[in-house]
Amino acid sequence: MTRPSRTGKPAWLKRRLPTGGSYEKIRKLVACSGLSTVCQEAMCPNQFECFGKGTATFMILGDHCTRDCRFCAVQHGPKGPPDPGEPERVAHAVATMQLHYAVITSVTRDDLPDGGAAHFAATIAAVRKAVPEVLIEVLIPDLQGDLKALKTVIDAAPDVLNHNMETVERLYPTVRPQAIYRRSLELLRNVKTIQPKMITKSGIMVGLGETVQELEQLFADLAAQQCDILTIGQYLQPSDTHLEVARFVPPEEFDELECKANAAGFAAVASAPFVRSSYQAETLYMQARQTGANFP
Repeated sequence: MTRPSRTGKPAWLKRRLPTGGSYEKIRKLVACSGLSTVCQEAMCPNQFECFGKGTATFMILGDHCTRDCRFCAVQHGPKGPPDPGEPERVAHAVATMQLHYAVITSVTRDDLPDGGAAHFAATIAAVRKAVPEVLIEVLIPDLQGDLKALKTVIDAAPDVLNHNMETVERLYPTVRPQAIYRRSLELLRNVKTIQPKMITKSGIMVGLGETVQELEQLFADLAAQQCDILTIGQYLQPSDTHLEVARFVPPEEFDELECKANAAGFAAVASAPFVRSSYQAETLYMQARQTGANFP
């Protein structure tokens, strides 16, 4: 196994962060539009690569979250009602960036009656109006299990509906104490019940103290909900106040996890240290469409 560097991270987690014209163009566009991206707010290690390719994941409903998950770098505590001008600004950014695949996510807003579902729907509609041919993926919170709110998002017809499980069931009280493992599984099952042909997706982190057996159970649980796409990445501690990394998982073990996930029945899987839920989203979508393992 590769020895950790002086920073405490192993060699495979050290990467050169590129800059350049494309990265600066996207960064300035986001800043000038008054938008937030999960790339920046969550300190995603892929933001330089994605920005450099002219892509970004937009974060709506503000930059403060009502929950305080111990793995997440997004700030805690919401600031006011949703911005009614935000959907149009996201649409303008998608058009200006000439995206053909847009990812839209949000902070969790348990303070809103519908958890922000109507704002998701408005944003999807605005993007579709501005760029009719664009493919849209939404990464949504659990909406506190509100089926009506979920249907609001589904009826807006995103191409992919993503909801991250994040970790195994045993670690929920430690990692995401305000979430419920079974409620998140139920959300993914309800998507297929309401709209069987909609592609569903989920993502998890490893290195938090989970076992291989627990991961296999998680894969089986997700497959039982007919989840089509799975992403698996290494948890990285955002700051000293967040959960410590229990283990840095070597690349070869990510390959093994990908094989196990494929065997469980997912249509598309991405598994590597730097993989995040929106990483290579379009590639995974296309793979899922071609494979169609869980489609009716």
